[in-house]
Amino acid sequence: MSIYRLSFKNLKRRKLRSALTMLGIIIGVATLVLLMGAGTGMQSYMKDQTETMMGDVSIYNSSGGAYMGSSGDSYLNPETVSKIKNMSQLYDVKEETQFTTEMNRTPLYVLGISNWDQVKINGTPGVVIDQSLADKFGYKIGSTITIKEQEFTITGITQQGTGMGMGIVFLDVDKALPLNENKVSSITASARGDPEAAKKDVESQVPGTMAMTQSDFTKQIDDMMNGIMLFIGAIASIGLIVGVISIVNIMLVNVTERTREIGVLKAIGFTNREVLGSILMEAGLLGFIGALIGLILAAALLQLAIIFFGPQLGMEDITLIYMLPPWLILAVVGGATILSILAGLYPAWRASRLNVVEALRYD
Repeated sequence: MSIYRLSFKNLKRRKLRSALTMLGIIIGVATLVLLMGAGTGMQSYMKDQTETMMGDVSIYNSSGGAYMGSSGDSYLNPETVSKIKNMSQLYDVKEETQFTTEMNRTPLYVLGISNWDQVKINGTPGVVIDQSLADKFGYKIGSTITIKEQEFTITGITQQGTGMGMGIVFLDVDKALPLNENKVSSITASARGDPEAAKKDVESQVPGTMAMTQSDFTKQIDDMMNGIMLFIGAIASIGLIVGVISIVNIMLVNVTERTREIGVLKAIGFTNREVLGSILMEAGLLGFIGALIGLILAAALLQLAIIFFGPQLGMEDITLIYMLPPWLILAVVGGATILSILAGLYPAWRASRLNVVEALRYD
């Protein structure tokens, strides 16, 4: 049973105001969850892929490795590669090479890899091109592609690309190395014992090298994404704060309209604490329900984004769990509810302090 005896006209007016207030909360929460969820999903997915696709230790030339047009001295020289392969601390040593070239005036970025888990393929490993090359030259699986005057049969096509106007080709490393004068860009290996100890051994025993462990890569991802997430969260929170501020305004208007009704309630025995609690509960419910609806809306939009854009980004296996971890759901719903209750504090306090006689005289 309602604690307020409202006229039908006032009830409709209050419902409309509450709906508009809740709409502000919904939009604010949905925007916050969309942006934070996308960032969180990318961060979690990248860390998971790093942990599953690379060895315990990755080794590069200390000048930074040979990436997209780096100079030749950034590669690991044959003597260095030999030393690394002979280290007792390492096993399952795999070489990789990367270089740029041209094909029919089209820039190509060629990666010679040994771990095909890092490439999402339509087809089979061996010689895999990105979709931009397939579209531009009409290539398909079974077509022949010429790289540095050598012909290869295309075994697969991937949606992954450089995003820099370059075509990308993935080759088995044993096919790619001869095309790049057997220059090794990086080495990945498993470690016997602690990867951190193996990393230190490599850098101390093999001059001119830089080693990184999985934890180093995940720390880099965290450092990069945390700053982005902070900025995104600050921007997205503005919408939520606007919605919360509107609760203050609406609750003040509602309290003013209910002045006489509050006076009646206090006259029949309602305490200041009960009046305060009822107003705070209403504010909290506005925030809680609005947050739930906003969360559901954001989840639906994120799922649509996964379906339509996941394959284009080479992230077909990303799921909503990556984007909506439990901590984000609890933080958003709980935060919106708490902020709404805080927003209702002043209107609730004002209602609880109303003088009974003056309230009953209010028209």
